[in-house]
Amino acid sequence: MNTLNVAVIGSGPAGLYTAEALIKQGAALDHPCSVRVDVLDRLPTPYGLVRYGVAPDHKSIKSIADYLRGVLEHEGVRFIGAVHLGQDVTRDDLLSCYDAVVYATGAMRDRRLGIPGEDLPGSYAATDFVNWYCGHPDMDPDRFALDAESVAVIGVGNVAVDVARILIREPAELAETDVSQPVLDALFASKVREVHMIGRRGPAQAKFTTKELRELGELAGVDVVVGAGEADLDAFDASGESSRLVASDRHVRGNYAVISDWAGRSPAGAARRLTVRFWLAPTQILGSQRVEGLTVERTRLDADGRLTGTGQHETLAVQMVLRSVGYQSVPLPGVPFDDRSHTVPNAEGRVLGPDGQPLPGEYVAGWLKRGPTGVIGTNKSDAAQTVRGLLADLAGGPGPGDVQLPRPGLLRLPEADPADGAGEARVAWSAPFASLLAERGIKPVSYDDWLKIETAERELAAALDRGARVKLASRADIHAACGLS
Repeated sequence: MNTLNVAVIGSGPAGLYTAEALIKQGAALDHPCSVRVDVLDRLPTPYGLVRYGVAPDHKSIKSIADYLRGVLEHEGVRFIGAVHLGQDVTRDDLLSCYDAVVYATGAMRDRRLGIPGEDLPGSYAATDFVNWYCGHPDMDPDRFALDAESVAVIGVGNVAVDVARILIREPAELAETDVSQPVLDALFASKVREVHMIGRRGPAQAKFTTKELRELGELAGVDVVVGAGEADLDAFDASGESSRLVASDRHVRGNYAVISDWAGRSPAGAARRLTVRFWLAPTQILGSQRVEGLTVERTRLDADGRLTGTGQHETLAVQMVLRSVGYQSVPLPGVPFDDRSHTVPNAEGRVLGPDGQPLPGEYVAGWLKRGPTGVIGTNKSDAAQTVRGLLADLAGGPGPGDVQLPRPGLLRLPEADPADGAGEARVAWSAPFASLLAERGIKPVSYDDWLKIETAERELAAALDRGARVKLASRADIHAACGLS
């Protein structure tokens, strides 16, 4: 049987769904193709966004890691952690060691607001805050002291909801989650008593998920209020778009029902308050040495549906600003990148060169391919599309009943692997890349090493009497757990 050796760069959902699709689709070809996948990650831990982007109190979403674990434990997949493309290895290294490379590194950077004062101390990207409370190895566990009493969260999507919820909820409710102990201690010491969540458009245009939105209104000890008149669908919308969306879109209608309910509530005098604001655009972050306020301008949709400023300004007395207005991918060294769309140029996952033609052996999946759209599960169908193209190019086309794609056999089919036994094949697997790492003195984190990290996290939880697991607080702790320190 012919064997393909493929490197997938990134071990988040996009990368692991790609690995799964490679194994499954390769086996379903008219002439089945054995595929061996090395999943590389610059971090020593797998699962990407699922581990470091999902709030610790969202256990149902985090359970996706249990599914992804099955991919990593497949005999045709190997995890290679703590290997950084651009520092430890190059694009050319990968292309010389593998039949194909799939880039799936996601979107790691927040978009900027582009307003005065954005770089003041106390003004942060929401990504930094999310990485902090999720225990990302790149983040100092002491990064956020939470000494502000009032915080503005700019954005009305699910990330903004997560950030607002973590800031405002009772910290004791997080004790049974996997949040690291230094972060939990900081949340207990937090002075935050009010959070403003601010959107440039109205409730009908917000990108919430109704379930997450509803959970905000159920937080104990928190009053949730809506800005006066801002839940009115027509008050700031001369186009009628808001009313049409609520009438035609069940998801929007569900969101609006929750927001309308909040707008009809009277504050109960709770110790903490979440104020949800619409039709406001940030124009300046105020302060001399650090954030002291946020100026916003009232917005509206004109009759043609264009968002415009009204010239009416308001200043919020906040001491911290977190921007959550969208993610952007960052370029990978040597890999083509479109600075306008912040994606790798591609045709259905095939990476395109400067001349617009596919580059042999290079593919892309996930947010790096399509931009930060969809939910975690969207990456599964996205990865499947990329893999169909890859197998059409390298292995002669898809299997029975699969979608036929153009250009079968763009690259030569790899030579048949002479190793018949699974163990023998595994030893020979990706030998050039293993040799390259050894020559450079790079000791990667293996899946077995990752299991040691998991064991250390369970033992820490038991020692602290806190739930099933507690994340190790730093990269040094992670390395110590798997013997790399």
